[in-house]
Amino acid sequence: MRDRTNSSIVLGFAFGLLLLPTVSPAQQNKPWEKIPIPPLHEFRPQQPKRIALKNGIVLFLQEDHELPFVSGSVLIPGGSRDEDPAKVGLVDLYGQTWRTSGTEKMSGDAMDDLLESKAAHIETSGDENSTAVSWDSLKADTDQVYSLAMDLLFHPKFDVQKLRLAQQQTATGIVRRNDDESQIAGREAAKLVYGADSPYARQAELSTIGKVTVADLQTWHDRTIGGKLIVSISGDFDSAAMEATMRATFEGLPTAKPNPVRHDVFHGPTPGVYFINKEDVNQSHVEIVGLGIERRNPDVPSVAMMNDVFAGGFASRLFQRVRTQLGLAYEVGGGLAFGWDHPATFQAVVLTKSASTVEAIQQTYKVLDGLTTQPFTEEELKRAKDNILNSFLFRYDTKDKVLAERVRLEFYGYPPDYLETYKAALEKVTVADLNAAAKKYIHPDTYAVLVVGNGPEIKPGLDELKMGPVHSIDITIPGAPGEKSGGTEGQE
Repeated sequence: MRDRTNSSIVLGFAFGLLLLPTVSPAQQNKPWEKIPIPPLHEFRPQQPKRIALKNGIVLFLQEDHELPFVSGSVLIPGGSRDEDPAKVGLVDLYGQTWRTSGTEKMSGDAMDDLLESKAAHIETSGDENSTAVSWDSLKADTDQVYSLAMDLLFHPKFDVQKLRLAQQQTATGIVRRNDDESQIAGREAAKLVYGADSPYARQAELSTIGKVTVADLQTWHDRTIGGKLIVSISGDFDSAAMEATMRATFEGLPTAKPNPVRHDVFHGPTPGVYFINKEDVNQSHVEIVGLGIERRNPDVPSVAMMNDVFAGGFASRLFQRVRTQLGLAYEVGGGLAFGWDHPATFQAVVLTKSASTVEAIQQTYKVLDGLTTQPFTEEELKRAKDNILNSFLFRYDTKDKVLAERVRLEFYGYPPDYLETYKAALEKVTVADLNAAAKKYIHPDTYAVLVVGNGPEIKPGLDELKMGPVHSIDITIPGAPGEKSGGTEGQE
């Protein structure tokens, strides 16, 4: 809009201002503070129906008639952490080849054509601690797609050509795993925390995936299919009819084998500075890492709140100090994570320019030190509770999300009311709890600093951190053609 204000209007407006009483900044109206904020709704997610069969298999049914779709999955205990160290990558290959091979009655290619004609899907996958077959379809095709999925579950026919294709695709990923600095940092940070040979950090190599055979895939399938299966179905169906169908499928199976007890040992990283040279970037990806905790730890609610104050958003201490006030980072984040059945990791992640790498690390350590020396405030706690409790509700605002969480709780052996009790515990966290959690779990002197960046451009060098010698990490890919070492001899 064009400015057509004349001088008389301006003078009149100015004179009028002189007649107004002086208002200090503290007295100015802040209308946003008067916006009424209603209390959160009571958290009572609609729980799925749970059916425990005598053989140990568990079924979950979640009716949802909003749309004419049905989806399901079978979760099978046993994943990559259980595979032979000489054949790391087997579970990933299994997850790919299982679906593409098909069954004794129908090849994977034929299954593709049929499912495409019905806008349906059947997928298989492998994870750290489980494998799964999942499916979805229109309501009208429920029975046929369910039957196909069950045929794939119980009668797979692993094809050597499909295995070869999966190996080629996996090999492509291996030889390109050093392209992205964030991926490099993530996997190498896990090695620092858990150890390179840990089942939670080891990585597939060209040599290990090359050893996997069709017989290995079949052996893995036979080994895991007898475990405690967790079968879940959600969507537009009649529960009584679906329960009858599922019972007919699973009730006659042998008694499920219990999951073997794990005896993993976690020591955490060796403190120090670790560097990976990547000269095709102009920034540094920094991860300060340590050992986290397990979700069964009673301090988890306090730790969750502490994490939010530390690095949970724009108002967090790390964001405000390193990014907003000092402008040292493009991105910051982190916290003390908690795993479902083993300790997760502590991380403070900073993405910064090469030239500001050392200062960004130093300032991040100041924030970490402040978690134990600068007491938390009621304002910080209130903000953290608002952030977590509001997001908590949105994480479980659909029946599918609630079902997925119930399956997860069942898989890891948590009580079915865990969500409700966890939310109640979050609401009870006090400032004293935050201070106690920080003193108990934040130990910067035990952390390792990992930097992935352009060595020649990092000035001053990482030795300025005065944390001992800089340890070079070699990320050469064994067997990859033309691969050069990603390590250095350190920095001066």
